[in-house]
Amino acid sequence: MPLALLALAVSAFGIGTTEFVMMGLLPNVADDLGTSVPTAGHLVSAYALGVVIGAPLLTALGSRVPRKRMLLLLMALFTLGNLASALAPGFGTLLAGRVLAGLPHGAFFGVGAVVAARLVRENRQARAVATMFLGLTVANVVGVPAATALGQHLGWRATFLVVTAIGLLAMAALARLVPYMPLDAHQSVGRELRALGDRQVVLGLLTAVFGFAGVFAVYAYLASMTTEAMGLAEASVTLVLALFGIGMTLGALVAGPLTDRALRPTLYGSLAALALVLVAFPFTVHTTWLALTAVVVLGAVGFLTTTPLQMLVMRKAQDAPTLASASNHSAFNLANAGGAWLGGAAIAAGWGWTSPAFVGAVLAVVGLAIAAAAGLLDRDGKGASRVIAAGSPGTAEPVSSSSRATGS
Repeated sequence: MPLALLALAVSAFGIGTTEFVMMGLLPNVADDLGTSVPTAGHLVSAYALGVVIGAPLLTALGSRVPRKRMLLLLMALFTLGNLASALAPGFGTLLAGRVLAGLPHGAFFGVGAVVAARLVRENRQARAVATMFLGLTVANVVGVPAATALGQHLGWRATFLVVTAIGLLAMAALARLVPYMPLDAHQSVGRELRALGDRQVVLGLLTAVFGFAGVFAVYAYLASMTTEAMGLAEASVTLVLALFGIGMTLGALVAGPLTDRALRPTLYGSLAALALVLVAFPFTVHTTWLALTAVVVLGAVGFLTTTPLQMLVMRKAQDAPTLASASNHSAFNLANAGGAWLGGAAIAAGWGWTSPAFVGAVLAVVGLAIAAAAGLLDRDGKGASRVIAAGSPGTAEPVSSSSRATGS
């Protein structure tokens, strides 16, 4: 794999750390800024709001900017947002810093996925994209627990200063390792918007919204399930979250090769497995080793859905995949918010701490139904072009080559 993928993975590590670390720092932030934990929880939503708004907006604004330069500009904005968060004098300015840090998230992964795929041959594109996402999963295993511990001992501002340093390191790596890629002659906002309106792209985004919501219906309340349903000590929460991150990493490792081999079957299989694991999850919580195993498996099958969904919208967007790729991350964040809200509604209704798992299973089935319907509509294979392949690794000239519907 090209070293440029390492630069993308380091960037993803920083983004993943700042996205999820706030969940563990909410009590510290609330105490320091004199607000309540529920109010401090808006800092999580603020980042997600930044992602949803920034993904299509910044991608459209940067449609005429060469991709390497765009990656550097987005990482600079991410770094500035984290620095603003570290130096925020009050809750309002911290809230603004979180929105600013979230703005480049979706656009970076959208552009980064296209760049990653351009760096390798056609039959290794999904593996390249999964390698970039590996930085995001490692952040959940190493970055988030370490950053949380740092924030608890040295103050939450120290966490965001460290993430700022990671952002600077990522910018240096991007500048040094990512090759220059000139603009495509046909690249434009209008073409990107038309590609985003493709029926298969829309169905792919809807699959992400519903299917991945099933994961976050449980993940958002995993800490409470650990203490309330599994009966483990509060100190075990970090271990359980790390196990979920290990599962995510395992899912990312197998997602690339499987997606390169057969995209749609991988998507169908991952969503079906996700639904089954979610149904089984409430029955495992009373046996510790079963519960912990289920957490790892849930992380694995949940993250296994991300690479085929990313590749699907990129391929169906044909030769204007960047905006569709970025919008996929808006879809994932809508899934995060929607899944957490529906899971919380189930708990508030008195259905029990593990009830979000059943809610998640229903959402995963809905996502699978949408994906299956899209597959049936795409049986003729039209529009299933490999739109991001280059003539050879590292080249910048796009070559669209038609592929059959089998496995894609």
